[in-house]
Amino acid sequence: MNRSLALAAGACLFALAACDSAPAPSAGPAAAPASGSSASGSLPEPSAQPVGCTPTDGPMKVGLVTINLQALFFNQINRAAQAMADDQGVQLQIISGNDDSVTQANAIDTLVASGVDAIIVDAIDTEGIKPSVQAADAAGIPVVAVDAIVDDPAVKAQVGTANADGGAAMGKALLEQSGGQGEVGIVGALNSTIQLERQKGFEDTVTGGGMTVGTVVDGKNVQETAQSAAENLLTGNPGLEYVYATGEPALIGLAAAVRGQGAQDRVDVVGWDLSDPAVQGLRDGWITGVVQQQTFEFGYRAMAAAIDLSCGNPVERDQPVPTEIVTPDNVDDFTFYLAG
Repeated sequence: MNRSLALAAGACLFALAACDSAPAPSAGPAAAPASGSSASGSLPEPSAQPVGCTPTDGPMKVGLVTINLQALFFNQINRAAQAMADDQGVQLQIISGNDDSVTQANAIDTLVASGVDAIIVDAIDTEGIKPSVQAADAAGIPVVAVDAIVDDPAVKAQVGTANADGGAAMGKALLEQSGGQGEVGIVGALNSTIQLERQKGFEDTVTGGGMTVGTVVDGKNVQETAQSAAENLLTGNPGLEYVYATGEPALIGLAAAVRGQGAQDRVDVVGWDLSDPAVQGLRDGWITGVVQQQTFEFGYRAMAAAIDLSCGNPVERDQPVPTEIVTPDNVDDFTFYLAG
C-alpha cells in the first residue's frame, strides 16, 4: 500500500541489530566481502539505503516469507532485513514457509489480509507462488522477490543471484580442476526452482567440457535428507571422484556423508553456500570450491526496495547481486559469513 511521503532527510549510518539478538557493530561493505569482511557476530554495512518516507498512519509494516529458518543462508537474509527495518522504524514480521510451498502461499495470503504495506518472499515454488503474489498486487501491496526469481509482473523488485550462471561458474572451476575428465554425482533439491537452475547451469557446463554427470540424488533442501541421499550416492558409486551440492543443506549433508564414510581421500566436493562444515572441508582440501552469495546484501536490498515501494518511490526492478567462488586458498576472507 503506497503511503503519502516526505523524503527522508538523507541516509544515515545505523546500529545493525540482529534478529532476536543484541545489536552488533557494523563492519566492512557487503559489496566487497573479500576485502571488507566483518568480525564474528557483526554485519557488513549495506551498499545503499532506502529513500524512505514519513508514514502518516503509523509505522510501516512489512512481511518477509522465507523458505525455512534452519539454513544459515536464510537467517542471514532475515538478519540484515531486520537490521534495516529497525533503523527505518519499520515493523517486520518474518514467517517461515517450512520448506512447503502451500504453507508459504498461505502465509502471503495471511499477510495480505492483515494489510501489510509490502511483502518480501523467497519462493520455494516460483510458479506455485504466483497466485498469492498476484493477490497481493491486486490489493495494492508491492511484492519483492529475494533469492528465487518469480517471473511475474506482480513482482515489483527482484533481488538475487543468477543461479544458472553461478552453477556454470562452479562447473567451469571443476573443469579446470579435473581437466574435463571424470564423472560427477549431484546432491540436489528437486523441489527447489532455484537449485534446479543451479543444477542445470552446472550440468550444461561440465558435460560441455567433457565430464559425465552420473547419479543425481534428491536432498529435498533438508540437511538430514541430503545426508542420507549423499550416503546412498557414495555407497552406490564407490569409484565416484566428484560430487556437486546445489545448496547449503545439500552441502552440509554431503560433507557429513563424506566424513562418515572416510571418503575425503577419494572424492572432491564442490557446492553452494558456506557453513562451518563447508569451511572445514575447504581447509582440509577435499571441498575444492563453494559458490558464495552475498546473503546480507540480499536482505538489505530487499528491505530497502520494500520500503521505497511502500512509499511510492521509484525502485529498480532487477537487482542482481554478484557471487564469488570460495576456494581453499581464499576461504579465510569469507568466514564472516559464518556469523549467524
